[in-house]
Amino acid sequence: MASEKSLNAKKEIVAEITDKLKNSQSVILFKYAESTVSDMQELRRELKNMGSEVKIYKNTLVKRALDDMGIDLSSFLEGPNAIVFGESLLEPIKALDEFAKNHKNIQVITGLINGEVVTIDTIKEYASVPSMEGLLTMFAGGLIEHLKNLSIALNLYADKLGEQN
Repeated sequence: MASEKSLNAKKEIVAEITDKLKNSQSVILFKYAESTVSDMQELRRELKNMGSEVKIYKNTLVKRALDDMGIDLSSFLEGPNAIVFGESLLEPIKALDEFAKNHKNIQVITGLINGEVVTIDTIKEYASVPSMEGLLTMFAGGLIEHLKNLSIALNLYADKLGEQN
């Protein structure tokens, strides 16, 4: 039978996981089998720079925290898993997706976005969204096209008025 000290430690870990789940906009569960320590350190550093973190917990403790929140991911909680907890929505998803492309032993399996369970396809869709700078550039490009057309139309109208006088 487990000691009271051990049970309290496990309860604290479950409370920590629950807190992280509630306070993260994006949570991504991934398999990291056969990853090197240096690969995981590189991923941790990259995610830490954007206010996110990678944690590895026992699957039973993660399952207990998820059960407390009414979320069922038990079918994914087999074997060695790691979890990315992201303060922001897109940055950790994009960073993990890019990292997984360069490290074939990292396999994204599921996640939570704003507390809702999402599939790998949804995560891939979020990963393909351009960065904020990219979106602003596209927006500015669209505006410039309309302004260019407006200026051409105004110039042609001015030329037409000039010819009539």
